[in-house]
Amino acid sequence: MIYDVTIIGGGHNGLTCACYLAKAGLKVLVLERRSIVGGAVCTQTDLIPGYRLDVGSSVHIMIHLTPVVRELELEKFGLEYIEMDPWAYYPILDGKQGIAFHRSVEKTCESIARVSPPDAENYRRFVEIWGELNEGIFETFLQSPNPGNIFWTIFKRNLKNVRSRKLWSSLDMTRQLMAPYGQVIEEWFEHPHVRTALVWLSAQSGPPPTEMATGDLAGWNAMIHRSGAKRAKGGSGMLTQALARRLESDGGTIVLESEVQSVAQVSGGWEIIDQRGEVHTSKKVVSACHVQTLFLKLLKDCPTKLRKRVEKIRVGNGFGMIVRHAVEELPLYHGESWNDQGVQSYHSGMQLLCPSMNYLQSSYNDFSRGLPPTEPSVVAMTFSSIDPTLAPAGKHTLFTWAQYHPYELKNGENWDAIAEREADKIYERVCRYAPNMRGKMIDRFIQSPLELERMHGMLRANVMHIEMSLDQMFFFRPLPELASYRTPLSGLYLTGASTHPGGGVFAASGYNTAKVVLGDWKRGRIPTKNSKESF
Repeated sequence: MIYDVTIIGGGHNGLTCACYLAKAGLKVLVLERRSIVGGAVCTQTDLIPGYRLDVGSSVHIMIHLTPVVRELELEKFGLEYIEMDPWAYYPILDGKQGIAFHRSVEKTCESIARVSPPDAENYRRFVEIWGELNEGIFETFLQSPNPGNIFWTIFKRNLKNVRSRKLWSSLDMTRQLMAPYGQVIEEWFEHPHVRTALVWLSAQSGPPPTEMATGDLAGWNAMIHRSGAKRAKGGSGMLTQALARRLESDGGTIVLESEVQSVAQVSGGWEIIDQRGEVHTSKKVVSACHVQTLFLKLLKDCPTKLRKRVEKIRVGNGFGMIVRHAVEELPLYHGESWNDQGVQSYHSGMQLLCPSMNYLQSSYNDFSRGLPPTEPSVVAMTFSSIDPTLAPAGKHTLFTWAQYHPYELKNGENWDAIAEREADKIYERVCRYAPNMRGKMIDRFIQSPLELERMHGMLRANVMHIEMSLDQMFFFRPLPELASYRTPLSGLYLTGASTHPGGGVFAASGYNTAKVVLGDWKRGRIPTKNSKESF
């Protein structure tokens, strides 16, 4: 069989792209190397008996700012979201009640005011200004990132919106965008606890607080008050399971345990060979795997100049590791008390376990020397508190993401040998904040940087695929000549975290790539069964 489009990789961007193409009437094949679809948006039941464990991302934020869930009608295919409110919580070690970040800006400001009344007002203005700015930036995320598109989008928005025009013409806002996000937060806020909470939230994309031109990593937090943060009921992977069901309902085909070995251009299209030796023929190919995996490993006869360019893309050295715990109870932080159900409202959110900006910097300093952090900074997540399907009755899940953990160690150690030791450090950080957790761990699944690479094909354990720095964003991501989702080879396209707008549960890359492929398809005058269907 000759397919119209073959997608290499069944992560959420690959599946999103496949769904839109199949919806438009194309004959679509998805090849996934694992035994389950989802990539890094995946939930497994075979790791700890009785528990549903995410093996990649857990919090879904940015996808709710796109039309993907609505347009693909994913709720009809089993997807149900649970609001995380509050969506983040910063516990304080000195026994005072912590800071809760709610969907409501007012409720968030009330929580901040208990710690720092001036910062409550600062936060209100911060959300208003950076939210307006990022609404404009977000419009550029849902289209191919060439300079014309991006500048025209901002121009049109500014033409209609006086507030937006004032912000984009402000030299001081430009300065803040080009500044390190740590500096931006220090300028906006006074209290060290407020500063630390926002810096640790902003650090989740990878760059350290001191990196230039990262100011909007701080500002982007304002958008969570617009989109909310949500959990897919049953686990993060319920998103990709729904996408798979949607795809199959439109006639798409998914082949599991089909790791691609080679991709070659042939007369009339493309030939893809998997590890079983099966040959798949397709008119077009969309690669949803890592950009370097495609060009340096899979693609036959890759142009020499392009290969050398791709080799030089900065992948980085990873920056985190994850431990999935099965536990007896939920963390009780200093300054809090149990309710009748043994659950607190903050258990719905990302719990920010980082006592100070200096502490976070010390974690990064160890990372810079190629060492695992002596004192890791941690985000704890306890979603069984709002979704009892994740754990047996009376038990809970505790997911912990920690930074900064280099993939390549420079002290002679290796991750297979030290994974348990480093996981112990992470759990100890939880116990330091919540002493009730000592002795409450039942079991755990450790995803060291090396395991992240093995499981998900994330080279060097960078969960964003490649560094999220200004020189590799927008029309520079992953390279200027590849930024439009097209490649120099006719009929070969890119999608996924390696491309604009980058990593995270977003689906914007898959959405954008589908638009590009359909546009090229129609310009090629190759009919589809639903050729009049709008996108």
